[in-house]
Amino acid sequence: MSIYEKARAASITLASALRTQKDAALLAMASALESSAAAIIEANAADVEVARKSGTPESTVDRLLLTQARIGGMAQGLRDIAGLPDPVGEVVRGGTLANGLQVRQIRVPFGVVGIIYEARPNVTADAAGLTLKSGNAVLLRGSGSAARSNAAIVAALRSALAATGLPADAVQLVDSSTRDSVKELMRARGQVDVLIPRGGASLIRTVVEESSVPVIETGVGNCHIYVDESADLDMALRILLNAKVQRPSVCNAAESLLVHAAVADEFLPAAMKALADNGVTVNTNEEDFGTEFLSLEISLKIVDSLDDAIAHIRRYGSGHSEAIITSSVRAAARFTDAIDAAAVLVNASTRFVDGGELGFGAEIGISTQKLHARGPMGLPELTSTKYVITGDGHIRA
Repeated sequence: MSIYEKARAASITLASALRTQKDAALLAMASALESSAAAIIEANAADVEVARKSGTPESTVDRLLLTQARIGGMAQGLRDIAGLPDPVGEVVRGGTLANGLQVRQIRVPFGVVGIIYEARPNVTADAAGLTLKSGNAVLLRGSGSAARSNAAIVAALRSALAATGLPADAVQLVDSSTRDSVKELMRARGQVDVLIPRGGASLIRTVVEESSVPVIETGVGNCHIYVDESADLDMALRILLNAKVQRPSVCNAAESLLVHAAVADEFLPAAMKALADNGVTVNTNEEDFGTEFLSLEISLKIVDSLDDAIAHIRRYGSGHSEAIITSSVRAAARFTDAIDAAAVLVNASTRFVDGGELGFGAEIGISTQKLHARGPMGLPELTSTKYVITGDGHIRA
């Protein structure tokens, strides 16, 4: 059997699996990650060594790197998913029509989900957990740079699935040694129900443009922090540093800073020093305004008004996450109404735009499109719906 046939067979079993079965498997998967931590870290060290020798930027190496703490976080993510409600079978809407027909729209799994992602081995565990809980089989096509790490993780997850009586083929790793496997996955319409790309702009664009399988587009993150004229400047500095420095290599890190001219003289000296102390390079050239740096760089522009800030974000933003720091209720309302993004934050770091932080257990990605799902995608976003219509001999006149 091909990987697609195995995945389809596994998806049929998972579609009717009880929540207790899925949760038991998730807990076993979490324990398997922890008990296999030494083997996973050893495999990851080999990937990291190759990446560094080939001159891979440290921001990318950071995404690739696994530590005991990060594996513990992956395991906890699986346990958190086990504690969440099962979306499968949830009644989205329903009722009884005037003619007596009972109509229910219920959540159902997609079936087979393909994930194409870059050097983020933690995605392997997150994706496996979310797809399992939502009743889907998953085909994981990570990057070749994380091949050893992903193989070790998937081996642990599959052993846990088999031990709990669910099909191990619910989680399969697609060969990453050749680009042909990506092309095949993108053309597997009818065998794969949906593809979700996670990575840089080039990867996402390629999948969106070349796939014949339906795609849920996750987007790059040119995220802005706008410091309004009424902002608490101490708060603004704390938020800016957290959003830029805490983990600069991820899509919800701040990449652009906008400062109202009325507070620029007071705010910028302290902000520039704090950024410099943390190794951040500040860019003020227009060609940098649309850049997702994914490193210790940020663009800066002083704006004359809230509306100028909104116009700047509309021009250069990627529709991911945008934040305003303000003490004005009116300014906050104007900003949240006018900004067209998957997430808009008021007086909070863009780093909160994350499935785990928002209580989803983990996320399959952050969608910046407007169809099906938008923002951090948790369990409900990994389902479709179907209508169940029950009658008593009803016929249409």
